[in-house]
Parts: sequence; structure tokens; C-alpha cells
Amino acid sequence: MKNILVILTLMLAIATTQDVVAQQFTQERPKTTKGNKQRVEPSFAWSVSEPLGLHYPSTIDTLHIDYHQTMVPSMVSDAWLTTGNYGAPGQNQIFFDRPLTGEFFMEDAIAAWLHDTGTMRFYNTRIPMTLLAHSTGGDKYSNLDRTQLEFSGNVNRRTQLGGGIDYIYSKGSYDMQADKDFTWRLFGSHVGDRYEMQAFFNHYNYTTKESGGITDDRYITDPAEVQGGETRVDNKSIPTLLSNTHNHLEGSQLYLNQRYKVGFYRYRRDSVTDTVIDRTYVPVTSFIWTLDFKHSKHQFLNKSGREDTTFFDHTYLGLGGTDENTRYWRLRNTVGVSMLEGFNKYAKFGFAVYGTHEVRRYTQVTDSVTGTTLPAGLEALPVTVPHSTTQHLLWLGGQLTKQQGSLLRYNATAQFGVVGDAAGEIDVTGDVTTRFRLLGDTVSIKGYGYFKNLSVPYLLQNFVSNHFAWHNDFAKTKRVRVGGELDIPFSWTNINVGYETLNDYIYWDANGMPSQHSGAVHVLSARWHQGLHFKAFNWENRVTLQTSSNQQVLPLPKLALYSNLYASFTIARVLHVQLGVDGNFYTKYYAPVYNPATMTFHSQQDMECGGFPMMNLYANFKMKQARFFVAWTHFNQKIHSGDAYFATPHYPLNPARLQVGVSVNFVN
Repeated sequence: MKNILVILTLMLAIATTQDVVAQQFTQERPKTTKGNKQRVEPSFAWSVSEPLGLHYPSTIDTLHIDYHQTMVPSMVSDAWLTTGNYGAPGQNQIFFDRPLTGEFFMEDAIAAWLHDTGTMRFYNTRIPMTLLAHSTGGDKYSNLDRTQLEFSGNVNRRTQLGGGIDYIYSKGSYDMQADKDFTWRLFGSHVGDRYEMQAFFNHYNYTTKESGGITDDRYITDPAEVQGGETRVDNKSIPTLLSNTHNHLEGSQLYLNQRYKVGFYRYRRDSVTDTVIDRTYVPVTSFIWTLDFKHSKHQFLNKSGREDTTFFDHTYLGLGGTDENTRYWRLRNTVGVSMLEGFNKYAKFGFAVYGTHEVRRYTQVTDSVTGTTLPAGLEALPVTVPHSTTQHLLWLGGQLTKQQGSLLRYNATAQFGVVGDAAGEIDVTGDVTTRFRLLGDTVSIKGYGYFKNLSVPYLLQNFVSNHFAWHNDFAKTKRVRVGGELDIPFSWTNINVGYETLNDYIYWDANGMPSQHSGAVHVLSARWHQGLHFKAFNWENRVTLQTSSNQQVLPLPKLALYSNLYASFTIARVLHVQLGVDGNFYTKYYAPVYNPATMTFHSQQDMECGGFPMMNLYANFKMKQARFFVAWTHFNQKIHSGDAYFATPHYPLNPARLQVGVSVNFVN
């Protein structure tokens, strides 16, 4: 409650001092030009894409609409598989939004809370920009806090430097559920006529307590039965299967993308005097080098020897608890040459060829048991896995792009593995978009697809730990996806239909082990986003229908819904307000269960999850450079008694709680 009072006081202070800020940070200070006219240049942001660092427009996060959603764990996706707490491990159950399994699979469960190449933004703000945000909720025993700071400033009109921090500390609503995630980053860019560069360094340090789930689901579904008639539950007193277990992940990424452009100057001359009044550099060819270094470490720690052997089915390396580390690093270098789009009227597209070399290094625990006779309680390791392994891989590829023009745009990348474990890999991805005017607005139709024939990551082939060990000889996985998207802005309609076939799909089986399905799994997905707007009233809806041909190998909820009903209006021309209620719902299915030792979600057929609505009452506000929210999340928790609000078996979601947050854009 003390944190909430601090936030509310800060809201009031910001609201009463906003008039001292002269202008929005999204504009540059007016520049006086000839004729006493003023020119204001807008700020902008962009992100880069693999493998060659192409620019794509991004946004500067200052909107107040749906601001409250940033602090609701289950709102990461319309169907988010989570252990409940904010910042906790999770997995997207909207299959077409789920990324591929990474080289260091322990990171996959917390990817939603980390920063990487795809989520990094670069800014050109003209004047220094600082974004500061803090959100909190719950009481002193279950408080959830997140503090974010991002700064960006231009050295000149071409060069920018910035940095940021993101700190999540959430004690959780249940026992042994707290997590802490601190990330910091530095970034910069230079966009000149000839030389262009984007670079960043990210570092994260993540720790989460592992409960193993609650011991009896009736504490949620029927507390009177398990508490001798008492219906009120102290969530922190619900017993858990694990009481002294942690996962710790730490990692960094250094990314440097450089491009040197060769071209010519195009001059504009005065028609009377024939003097040069302006010149523009027109790049024709660019030479590209991208360096991408990443390292990660995972530690699994269980200080309870009794729970360590009773919770897990196997114990291989030692009794009395577990403290083990798995490490990974990779160094990737990509060099390429591209012909740029638009340098003359015949250059209707861009074309590039490139090569990528990568070194990967894995270090795992060693067998600490010596002698021919195992101590009582230990099992012999079923496999032999090297302590350290180094891989060298090489790919060659090409890219065809069209990023300019209003009628047709496309992007196609083909990559082929030629050396090491990458040999024989094929990855062809592309999309094409056409736009046309209809009823005064721009309608777009997009087609997309890919074909992937990829090697299985090393740690899914070879892994050793105190409780899990495997050596596999999995074949390459094959995935084919095709789909289309229709976007109609004037009717607030977006329809996306896709189909994918997965051959030799790798999944986590009921024993928590990676397994390869010998047949094909088919996934059909249809998503419909529809908004209804009348004056101040708005109703936004998302409907996802998806089917999996094998629910044991790839379990998915068949229907996922999100609905948001709200009023949006302005008070006294300065205070922008959004008042509403939103929530998501997905149908019951056999949701994967979470494994603390590997931080993975594996299949099970014992308990269905889903079939409950998760609803929030909220108010979002914005005044000048400040935005803030007040939300009563999961307010419907006790409306329907007996609801089993589990997203993951034996891990209940957060109960109802009051949350508040504030974000300020400082202009220096």
C-alpha cells in the first residue's frame, strides 16, 4: 500500500507540473530558416532485422491506450502459458506467434522479459529524451514492482547514443514464487551518406524461486474441503512441492551492424544561374558486416536434498541437493554485398548475397561420481556427454527486397547451410504485400510463408544434469507455412489465416525429455481482429481459432478470445482518459506442465487448463508528457466459485489485486 500511495502522489505532482515542459519530446526544437519560417522535424524510431540489418519502422512507447496491460502477466498473449507470477517463465500458446526453440533452450521460457535484436529500438529524437516508468501492485508480502528507464540523445543529426535499464521484482501471490530480473543496455547508431552503423550491448541477470506447483489444487478449486470448512485462503500459506529451489540465468549480447555505401551525388541546380543549390547522395551498392556475440549461463540450485530426490524421477550425479551450471556462447559474423533499391528508375528492388560463419561453445556439468559402485539412491548415467563442445557452422544466402513503393512490397531471404552441423539446412522465408485505396483509406493484402529444413539444437541432442540426461540422434525438422493477411483500416478489421505442416517435430514428452515425432503435425490458424467505434465508445476484439492434428505432441487451445470495451475521451483538452474492462479467455486443453530443472513445458494428459475468463477493470490517463494507470486486475476471481484459474497445471494465476503505474517522458 505504501508503494501505491507513493505512485499516486507522483501522479499528482507530475500532473500539476506539466506546464513547465515547453513541447512534446516527439518534436525537434523549431529551427529558424530563411524567410523567418520555422521547420519542425519529427522524431522517429526503428529496429533492424536479421541477417543484414535492414531498417524497419518502430514506435516510441508513449501511448496511454491499454497501458495497464504491460503489468498483467497473462496479457503477454491471448493464450499465455505461465506459472502465474509477473516475470515468471511462460510460453505462447498462439502457435503462429511462438518462436523457434533456441540454441540455449533454458532462455526460451523467459524470452518475453528480455531484450534482443528483434526488440531493440534505435531513436533519432533530435533533442534528448528520457522515458521513466514505475508500476506496483499488491501488498508488502506479494508486491509486484517494475522500474524502467530509457535515454536517447543525438550527438548530431546523424549520430545517436542511448541506454536503458529494466528492473522487475515481484514477490508473487503464492509461496516460493518470487522473481527478480535486472537488465541494462547501451545502444547507438550513425546514419550517414556513406557509413551506417547500429550497435547495442545488453546484459541481464534473472533469478526465480521454483515452487514446483502447489501440493493440492483444491486450495483454489474447493478450499473448504481441504481446510476443514474454512473458505478463506491465505495464498502465501498454501504449501508447495519445492521450498528451497532457484533458477538463475545470466547473459549478454553484443551486436554491431555496419554498412558502407558506394554511390554518387545527385545535384539540383538553379534554373536561371545554373548554380548548385542542393545535392543528395544516392547509394548504389553497400558492403555489410554484422558481428553478433552472445553468452548465457544457467544455474539450477536445490538446497533441499529430500525434495531434490522426491520431486524428480531420477538422480544421477549427487545426493543432498543440486547446484549445477550450463554455459553457452556463440560468435556470429555475417558479411554481405547488396545492390540498393531506387538508385535509378530501373532499380525496382534491392538484392544482396551474404555469408554467415558462427562458432558455438557449450559447457555442461561433469560426472562427479567415481568408482564402480554407486552410492545408494543414485542411478547410473544413461548416456555419455562431452563436458565441452565447440561447433563451427557456415551458411550462404541471398536476400531480395522491395521496401519502397505504394503498390507492391516484398521481402525474401534464402539461406543454405554448407559446413558443420548446419550442412544441409535450408531456410527460405518471404512475404509480399500489396496496397490499394478504398473508401478513402489504404487496404493491404499480405501473403507470407516459409520452408525450413533445420538441424536440431545441440542441447536437445546432448544434455546431462543431475536429474535429466539424454543423447539423441534427431533428424532435421521440416516446417512449411503459408498464410495470408487482410487489413482494412476504415472498418478496423484484420484477418489472418495460415496453415503449417511440421515433419519430425521436436517436443517435450510426458517424461520431460525431448522427443521427435516421426509423422507430420498439421496446424491451421485463423485470427480475426475487429474493432467497433462510435464517438467515445470502443469495443475491440480478437478471436483466434487454431487446430493441432496431434494434441499430445502439440497441445493448443482451440479457441482464444480477447475483448476490450472502453470509453476514450478528453477532459479540459489536456487529460486524455481511457476507462474500460478487458479480458481474455481460451478453451480447455491439456496444457503443458512446467519442469523447474530444465525450465521447459512438457506434455501431460492428466489435467485440463483454461475455460475461465481473466478480466481487468482499468483507467488509463495521459497529460502532456505523463501517463498513468489504475487497474483492478483479475477482479472476477471470486465471482464464479470453484473456477480453476490455472494456466499451467498446479500453478494458479494471480488473484485479484490493485495495480498502479506512471510513466513520464522528460524533455531535456
